[in-house]
Amino acid sequence: MTTTAPAATPPPAAPPSSAPAPGPDRPGFWRRFRDNRPAFVALVVLAVLVLASLAAPLIAPYAPEAIDVPRRLSLSTPDHWLGTDSLGRDTFTRLLYAGRVSLMAAALAVAIATAVGVPLGLLAGYVGGKVDWLLGRAGDVLMTFPAIILAIAIIAATGPGLQNAMVALGIVYAPRLFRVTRAATLQVRAETYVEASISIGTPAWKIIARRVLPNVASPVLVQVSVMLAAALLAEAALSLLGLGVVPPTASWGVMLGSGFKEIRSTPLLVFWPGVAIAVATLSFNLIGDGLRDALGRRIRKAAP
Repeated sequence: MTTTAPAATPPPAAPPSSAPAPGPDRPGFWRRFRDNRPAFVALVVLAVLVLASLAAPLIAPYAPEAIDVPRRLSLSTPDHWLGTDSLGRDTFTRLLYAGRVSLMAAALAVAIATAVGVPLGLLAGYVGGKVDWLLGRAGDVLMTFPAIILAIAIIAATGPGLQNAMVALGIVYAPRLFRVTRAATLQVRAETYVEASISIGTPAWKIIARRVLPNVASPVLVQVSVMLAAALLAEAALSLLGLGVVPPTASWGVMLGSGFKEIRSTPLLVFWPGVAIAVATLSFNLIGDGLRDALGRRIRKAAP
């Protein structure tokens, strides 16, 4: 009688590995930002505007104050691509030089707001208590006034001029950055790693610099980008009212103001600076949206 050997038992299946499957890692910030086509195009357009404004002495065919009275209020010609203004000054040249003033003015205003609002927001969110209450109420009082009205009031006390106007705008926008920074700091302050650093006696300034500030940078950067657009519009409005840049210095707001006087005969004098302001403002806003999406935290669902 022949006996049949029992069938070999297959080895037990290996438990599933907890290591992630091979593949591309989470895309970096630049890749996520680049995938946002509107934001990436806006960055390119803004870079072209900034570079063209900085290179105005090399690109511009004339000096910004060069007057050609016989050709005043002319339309596009081979000598003046975008025409001339009421004094015969080349519009294309003044657009380039005006971009330097307007963009630098907006950057200065936001830099002042950042230098004031971010440290105070970090202090209020981290310390809390009476310090948070006092700083919060001061910010609320400033934010109850319309930004332009408050800026005009500050300029009326300090005098017109580009520097005074940008300092006024920096003071007006500081509470907005303060609130964003404070809210983000309150969230980071409650994290376990911050509480652990406090429990082992790490100095407060070191915790803020190494733990809190890097984690609140994302919303601050997004807010800064949006505020650049607002500051650019505010500078144009103040210069249009004669409270910002003082002629004959060119800025997009000054060009709008002088163009309105000739809008019936030569509407293009208002069109070109208006287009420049609109393109720059839209670019800043789209870049802010791209930064928000690229820097936002990804919420991952836990595997069952």
